[in-house]
Amino acid sequence: METLSVAEELAKKQKEISIAEFFERNKHVLGFGSLTRAILTAVKEGVDNSLDACEESNILPEIFIQIDKAGKDEYVVIIEDNGPGIVKRVVPNAFGRLLYGSRFHSIRQSRGQQGIGISAVVMYAQLTTGKPTTIRSKVQGKDVAYEIDLMVDTKKNRPEKLHERFVIWEKEHGTRVEATVKARYTGGRQSVYEYLRATAIVNPHARIVFVDPEGERTVFERATEKMPSPTKEIKPHPEGIELGTLLKMAKGTQQKKMTGFLKGEFSRISMRVAREICDKASIPYDMRPKNMKIDQAKDILKAIKKVKIMAPPTNCLSPIGELLIKKGLKNVLEGVRPEFYAPPITREPKVYQGNPFQVEVGIVYGGELKKDKSVEILRFANRVPLLYQQGGCACTSAIQNVDWRRYGLDQRGGEGVPFGPAIILVHTASTKIPFTSESKEAIADVPVIREEIEKALRFCGRKLKTHLNKSVKKKKTQEKFDIVQKILPQIAAKSASILNKKVPSLDKTITKIMNVVWIDDVIEYKNGRHKIDINIYNYTPKGRKFDLHTVIPIKNLDRKRIVPKPAEIKGNKVKWELKRIKSTEKLVVSFELAGLDEDEYDENELYVSDINPIYIIGAEPLPGDWNLDDAEPKTLEYFVEDHDALKEESSQDDEISVDGKINKVKVGEIDE
Repeated sequence: METLSVAEELAKKQKEISIAEFFERNKHVLGFGSLTRAILTAVKEGVDNSLDACEESNILPEIFIQIDKAGKDEYVVIIEDNGPGIVKRVVPNAFGRLLYGSRFHSIRQSRGQQGIGISAVVMYAQLTTGKPTTIRSKVQGKDVAYEIDLMVDTKKNRPEKLHERFVIWEKEHGTRVEATVKARYTGGRQSVYEYLRATAIVNPHARIVFVDPEGERTVFERATEKMPSPTKEIKPHPEGIELGTLLKMAKGTQQKKMTGFLKGEFSRISMRVAREICDKASIPYDMRPKNMKIDQAKDILKAIKKVKIMAPPTNCLSPIGELLIKKGLKNVLEGVRPEFYAPPITREPKVYQGNPFQVEVGIVYGGELKKDKSVEILRFANRVPLLYQQGGCACTSAIQNVDWRRYGLDQRGGEGVPFGPAIILVHTASTKIPFTSESKEAIADVPVIREEIEKALRFCGRKLKTHLNKSVKKKKTQEKFDIVQKILPQIAAKSASILNKKVPSLDKTITKIMNVVWIDDVIEYKNGRHKIDINIYNYTPKGRKFDLHTVIPIKNLDRKRIVPKPAEIKGNKVKWELKRIKSTEKLVVSFELAGLDEDEYDENELYVSDINPIYIIGAEPLPGDWNLDDAEPKTLEYFVEDHDALKEESSQDDEISVDGKINKVKVGEIDE
């Protein structure tokens, strides 16, 4: 009897808690673990919502952020945007109810997914300061804005409306959130300023204005008027789908047959593929999905791996793109004036657990970046900066796994974060980012994601190494040339005066000492046109003839302004067969491109053939097996000079192949 009474007493203590009550007691899970993180989280959640709302309505974002000190460790955070606004009946639930949103069940890329973020800010404000959050919203066509003071009833996870009113607001449409939170405002890498700076890099279409507690105003102007590609909702992809998810989908489907279920509930499965999966799993076509057993579901998963299924559609993702990554970096990093932007890369889409994802990487090097410190890592997920938990993120893990010594950066022991004057940007776009926690501060170390990041890093690393090698070689030659040009004429003049003879010509002597073909290229942008001059100086003792190749956007080439006339134009490749350039003579190859933005073309890809490359400074040797007929516009060939390093790397990166003397890396092709 005594045991029974104890059990009864314990049973009486069991009760349900709401999700809001849980997060109220575990606010650190949502990013409010410290006062310095709290203010950043409040700003981040508001800005994310503003960017999503503007992009979904095809509005170029204008976002205003202001932080005012309200007392000891208390700040008023204001986030205002020019988005479409929120209709009156939705405002209370959108801001005062956790796990309420429109994006949780949709499979497409977006910043917010769970319906927690901005509601958590409202809850944190009332928990730490006891003050409500004020929301103002105005929809297009309305004369006045709707304003409400709001709190969260954590027991019921419902909004608690304190005051409602209509106010005059000069904006045509938009939303304004004002919350008073307990927090601490600081500077440094994990500050609000750094978050907004990073946000501007990967959202170059947004204009962001920030006023800090001291009243200092910072404006991050937009670098482009081009909006990100709109994302479309898709069905889950079968690759990587989990057993429990498959059984749940089968129970909930309206399809009556197994083939119809596979075709109707998944992307990239046609009726032919559905039948092939059923055949390999030994399951009847007309079996009802709801009757599927666990063993049959396991057979379906095994069959899916054996059947060739198309990659997921990419219209559910909106990667930044190589050009806009470069524009964003240039726009925000203008003050440090880097010497080199490694061409960013956007990898082909991949899948994990049925969710498509894409990886993008860019590297900035040199300029006023510090040489004696570890490289700066900029991590992003769905265009949102990740400032905390860097050590526990797949992005950092991938960076540490790359041997950066091969690419010109210092790395003690060949592992860990490298040192040097560089910034490494990593962006992952996905329909579902596997964050390590609800605070969305780090990406889980999913092997397929980490491997994709590593491959992209190696691509950019190879470009960095090529640049550094070329710079070192060119610098040494330039120093040698400067010395020859300065000292030899003085020696000749002095000798001539002593011997009372005419100063001799030094051209042949200089060419014997230099013995190089020097290639310099100049790009000028004016009135919407790029004018390119490729200057070729023959500093060798004899005449030289060779072929010059370049990779350009052919559709923008003004064919009337190419001098000399090219021997061949195929795909996006142009070839000149340069006739004999006499010793000490100069030849200029020029062409013009029209219709491109200035940043779309700021570096030439130059290659030479039919000449020993040892004589060439300023261009790369053309691979002997580079087929101009078959080359795709997105397929570029690059070279790795260290043959042993290439062989070791080929075991890690299936895009690299060792091919005799020519080591060719093809980018943008299917890994398999």
